[in-house]
Amino acid sequence: MLEQVDLKKKLSEADYHKQFPEVQRKLMDLQKQLWEAGVPVIVVFEGWDAAGKGSMITRLVNRLDPRNYKVYHTQTPTPDESMRPFLWRHWKKIPSKGRLAIFDRSWYGRVLVERIDKIVKKKDWRAAYDEIKNFERQLTDDGYVIVKFWLHISKKEQRKRFKACEADKLTAWKVEKEDWEHQKQYKKYYRAVEEMLAKTSTSNAPWTIVEATDRHWAIIKIFNAITEACLKGFDHKEHLKALAKIEPTLAKEKEKLGLHTHPTILDKADLSKKLSAKIYDRELQKYQVRLRELSHEIFLKRIPVVIAFEGWDAAGKGGAIKRLVNYMDPRGYEVIPISAPNQEEKVHHFLWRFWNQIPKAGHLSIYDRSWYGRVLVERVEKFCTETEWQRAYQEINEFEEHLANFGTVICKFWVQISEKEQLRRFKERKDTDFKRWKLTEEDWRNRAKRKPYEEAVIDMLERTSTSYAPWTVVEGEDKNWGRVKILKTAAEAIAARLGK
Repeated sequence: MLEQVDLKKKLSEADYHKQFPEVQRKLMDLQKQLWEAGVPVIVVFEGWDAAGKGSMITRLVNRLDPRNYKVYHTQTPTPDESMRPFLWRHWKKIPSKGRLAIFDRSWYGRVLVERIDKIVKKKDWRAAYDEIKNFERQLTDDGYVIVKFWLHISKKEQRKRFKACEADKLTAWKVEKEDWEHQKQYKKYYRAVEEMLAKTSTSNAPWTIVEATDRHWAIIKIFNAITEACLKGFDHKEHLKALAKIEPTLAKEKEKLGLHTHPTILDKADLSKKLSAKIYDRELQKYQVRLRELSHEIFLKRIPVVIAFEGWDAAGKGGAIKRLVNYMDPRGYEVIPISAPNQEEKVHHFLWRFWNQIPKAGHLSIYDRSWYGRVLVERVEKFCTETEWQRAYQEINEFEEHLANFGTVICKFWVQISEKEQLRRFKERKDTDFKRWKLTEEDWRNRAKRKPYEEAVIDMLERTSTSYAPWTVVEGEDKNWGRVKILKTAAEAIAARLGK
């Protein structure tokens, strides 16, 4: 791919000064339109050291509104960043709707520097290709525009620029010993770059190779490429709007086809299972002690744990979480209650807020409701489009796979109770002073929609139970049984990861 690039391409000084004001004006106008339309843009600059990434970014933002863009310089991961999956630090930086994020180097460091310098194992950088493609596809499906540049210069040109920098007192600091080491590895990097471009140039996020020997040529090509990509982004935005309009009609047609064939996975849950108080007390303490021991071991071995709770209102999720953490060191876990997204969360991809809350290596995060809200409450209450929640099954599976690839233990519980038992618990809450706060009007509304919620739950269980993140349906009619099953399942999953 790179051998076909003509590095002799140039633009005369006169032609550059003739063309640049117009391409700059177009981009300035586009920034305002992007903000008004709510289209977020990500621009990635990768390339050889001394290829001109910094000067290109400076020229790019020179006349843009600084309130609507942010530039990120990606460096070696900090100790805190190294304790989470490698995409975590990049997910945190994705822009909200209408804003622009510019990356001076990016997530591609995993398959370039970290690969060549053997900072990560081969299996990790190999897996990163799919993880990166999934990441970029999830964003573009959600309306993001991604523009990726590889600034290309020859080894000879790179050496020439290093020498020129070193000769100038004002720029000598830019060239470090590491840069010269990488210069010696030009051929190795060349092969890695070729593979990266081939594996990650997709229809939704293609690479643009910029002939960067002549800076005038490079600047005009970069500005034109960003403008063209943003204009396509507007077309995609209109396509999503048009799709949302026809979805209600499609949904009505699907309803005529009927519900799931019974018995379903929920029908198969044996809600008659019970534990006596004596056995419950013994088993509960046994697994609470075991989980305390395991929580120490995962800290020492730096293994992260994610436990997600979903279930019917009043199914007993809160009580189970209390028993789960009762014996654990509170410094090693966090319980995260998930409610409706706030305004900042709504203007990002729906997984953004969950990426911000994943545990670091050695710690445990427990979610009282989770990212599955997209395919449950948001689906049933029509807080998102059908296209969005249908797409979410794959996005969630990919999210969890990325966590699992990092070594995360993932436990997911659906707490099942009957409609009759739920009504009994609702009435109990209503009639008990210290429990009354737990019951809301929303709980009654959700109960009235049990059938559509049940359909959504079955789809969720069937489409997102994987080998690396399986669902466990917990028979919650008897709280004693349900709590012990949850603690036992979590303990066994963690112990298995520890090889015990």
